[in-house]
Amino acid sequence: MTKVDIFSGFLGAGKTTLIKKLIEEAYDGEKIVLIENEFGEIGVDSGFLKDTGVQINEMNSGCICCTLVGDFGRALNQVIEEYDPDRILIEPSGVGKLSDVIIAVRDLKNERISLNAAATVVDAKKCRIYMANFGEFYKNQVEHAGSIILSHTDGLSEEKMDRCVSDLRKLNESASIVTTSWDELDGGDILEIMEQRKNLSGELDKLKEEAHAHAHAHGHDHDHDHDHHDHHHDHDHGHHDHDHHHADEIFDEMGAETAHQFSEEQVRDALGGLSNFAECGQVLRAKGIVAGENGKWIHFDYVPGEPEIREGAAETTGRICVIGVGLDEERIRELFGLA
Repeated sequence: MTKVDIFSGFLGAGKTTLIKKLIEEAYDGEKIVLIENEFGEIGVDSGFLKDTGVQINEMNSGCICCTLVGDFGRALNQVIEEYDPDRILIEPSGVGKLSDVIIAVRDLKNERISLNAAATVVDAKKCRIYMANFGEFYKNQVEHAGSIILSHTDGLSEEKMDRCVSDLRKLNESASIVTTSWDELDGGDILEIMEQRKNLSGELDKLKEEAHAHAHAHGHDHDHDHDHHDHHHDHDHGHHDHDHHHADEIFDEMGAETAHQFSEEQVRDALGGLSNFAECGQVLRAKGIVAGENGKWIHFDYVPGEPEIREGAAETTGRICVIGVGLDEERIRELFGLA
């Protein structure tokens, strides 16, 4: 089975740079074919990538999402027959619609390929102006992305980063967003996000199972009468037999992604606040990785009365996960300065 990864992004966002990073750091040992589609007569990036050993199959003189959809399909099938690659990388024109590329791949109905990832590269410094001036194409690339990878984030203030992420979230609520500078990340970290192997939802699921096992082992009885926020699971808890209920039915969750920088003292104070049952609810487990000061990253784990803080590797974006019963998400977000 050949995996297909699509790299969308507006002109100059950095798609080719990202592809080269993944080839060097994440796709090691795989047989890869890159299909490029440049808007114009000349494929300007082909020479840049030839030293990677990747076979280039260029289609010029048009846009993959309009006049060349038919040619694109034939080219993709031809690539499968001639090269039998492990992975095909598709880099559409910067003014192409991501939705059309996805449809073109699916419409082939080729059982030998699997649409693996659809990522959009966004220039964080130009996000708002491009969204305002190139709405149709730009918004389509954001709306249909499984992951959004921000480029040119160095030197960007927290305020501008928050505004960029907020604008993107209005168009796509579920995509994983990479906010960390690529220089701090290994290509494998980015690929994990693209393939949905490591995202906020997955981290929350793992934490719920840990909390479920911990509660069961210690005989906790979650007989609480409390209201849930709209996006929490709305169940009548009553008495629960942990052997017959899934973790979703027992616990509330609060998850947040953030590009904010934290001091160790801020993290320690926030974890200390989680022990306040009257304000936060019953917090059973918390875990997170956030950007620290001076380029460092802070990893933390929390069970009641046992906070642990340490330095660790960079992550694609800051991530905070909290699991418990009757959680007050607003208060917890305040503790971490996210309100």
